[in-house]
Amino acid sequence: MKLLILGGTKFVGRHLVQSALKQGIEVTLFNRGQTNPDLFPEVEHLKGDRDGDMSALAGRTWDVVVDTCGYVPRIVKYGASQLVGKTGRYIFISTISVYDDFNLLNADESHCVKVLDDPTTEQAGGHAYGGLKVLCEQEVLKAFGDKAMIVRPGLIVGPHDPTDRFTYWPVSVGEGGDVIAPGYKDSPVQFIDVRDLCDWLVVSMAKSVVGVFNAIGPQASLTMLEFLNCCQDTLNSKAELHWLSEDFLLSNDVEAWSEMPLWLPRRKTDNIGFMQCSSQRAIDAGLQFRPLSETINDTWQWHLTRSADHEWQAGLSQTRAQALLELWQKFARLQLV
Repeated sequence: MKLLILGGTKFVGRHLVQSALKQGIEVTLFNRGQTNPDLFPEVEHLKGDRDGDMSALAGRTWDVVVDTCGYVPRIVKYGASQLVGKTGRYIFISTISVYDDFNLLNADESHCVKVLDDPTTEQAGGHAYGGLKVLCEQEVLKAFGDKAMIVRPGLIVGPHDPTDRFTYWPVSVGEGGDVIAPGYKDSPVQFIDVRDLCDWLVVSMAKSVVGVFNAIGPQASLTMLEFLNCCQDTLNSKAELHWLSEDFLLSNDVEAWSEMPLWLPRRKTDNIGFMQCSSQRAIDAGLQFRPLSETINDTWQWHLTRSADHEWQAGLSQTRAQALLELWQKFARLQLV
């Protein structure tokens, strides 16, 4: 099998290359050569820009194309048009953020998707992110129809994750000491190990799977308390968890999801189902999950290879966490008076 990956050297792409090579797939990477250009010297690298110059693909064909980095519909449309006739199937990595709201629990692939007020915007961050991904999906489907596979992951985690939104927790717990935990202990959490996602994509290529799929784990429900307890057990940590109330965190302007990863306040009811989406269709199509302890340990071990002055992209700084904890303890003492 011949596979073309658009991207391939940052996070999802690099793990996809590894999963594909393990199965003997012939891999070609197409990107600008700006991110980790020295990765994977054993595979073919084609240099270009999907925003205007894909001439390096001329005269070539592949069995499958995987698009790991499509965010702007205009660019996705151009890229897809250049690949029609050059590939049998097109796999597009989208996101569960395409869904219009999360008031509904167990949202599946039939759930309503976002409609942007301004579909011409190309500001892919923030509020427009999910709506732009919807339009990207539509461009892929227009070009490839029933030869397209649309994959909608939630939070993708594991080694080399550039966002730190998962990594923050194994590191905080693994280092021991006091750890602030957010809100309610029974709050559900969902994420998918990048290697599980990529292994499933490779299986799907071999089986010619097409259609739309949510891709998020774990297979069984998981609460924040269970997740943090697993971090403690896996890393043999004696960290002490301090559960700060949702009202306290909000009143002190703690930013959900960024400063406090995996936390979505319950009072914001439009998020109630974000961590409770259904991946049953993908599971039925072969998606499997490794033990949570493996994801935690491997992420911790990868973190230990990073430089000490690594700039965190998510999570509370030690100074901010200490200040919040002191304020919380003072608040708790006042409540006892």
